[in-house]
Amino acid sequence: MIFEHEIPTGSRLYFGKVAKLKRALERVSSEFLEENDFEEILTPNFSYSGHQSIDDDRALITLADEVNNTLALRADSTLDVVRIISKRLGRATLHKKWFYIQPVFTYPANETYQIGVEWIGHHCVSEIINLNCELLGKLEIESLVQIANINIPLIISKEYDIDINLFKNAEIGALFELDFVWLTKLISVKTADELESILNILPTCLEAECKKLISIANNVEYKNVNISPIYYSAMKYYDDIYYRVIKDHLTIAKGGGYKSNGINSLGFALYTDNLLKAIEG
Repeated sequence: MIFEHEIPTGSRLYFGKVAKLKRALERVSSEFLEENDFEEILTPNFSYSGHQSIDDDRALITLADEVNNTLALRADSTLDVVRIISKRLGRATLHKKWFYIQPVFTYPANETYQIGVEWIGHHCVSEIINLNCELLGKLEIESLVQIANINIPLIISKEYDIDINLFKNAEIGALFELDFVWLTKLISVKTADELESILNILPTCLEAECKKLISIANNVEYKNVNISPIYYSAMKYYDDIYYRVIKDHLTIAKGGGYKSNGINSLGFALYTDNLLKAIEG
């Protein structure tokens, strides 16, 4: 029996100390972003483009509009923000730096609150990572930044006929069993220096993308950084350098480079609920 006061699994309830802390996180974040010339935007809860953001369409909560076109509750904010700014508001504003504080929704009733940032038309990934880390410093959060290059597993998959799902699902054991000496070493790499030390044994097709990853990592101004060359993101739109921020085994932020409507852009999202868990210990 379901009672009226019960909360669906995956939904969020904030009260007392936690609600106050959530509000403080959002206030500090918005003030910091405004100081760095970002303007706020709030997008509709419903979207026509949810399937373009999420790798698994089954995660979408869908319904139909008045003429039976498929709608979805917003499962991600990035592409909607870029499209609304570039196509709907293009004549009203030339501003390229935006942030939003709003939840996303996935099946069956999951709510994930985010503090998100999009830098439209910008391509220096180290700058967005440094901005993300500086914001975490304002929030007094110490964490690990893990940087990847999605092009590396894609090239390996194509050139060596390896199922991309082995990378997507982090099936490290299966990758080790392929018995490529260079791949085994690549899997074990944790720092830019370690990656640079094995460049001479890597296939030529990986050289440029590995050097790009090294360069980005070396330009991140944060003390706790590692790299994961074979990590593959589940987000559909990230197509270049991608990173995660981890605290106590919780992913508290993700971001990277992507292309929307032919525009190269950068973005990241802080996961408010995981931040709250990390702060509370």
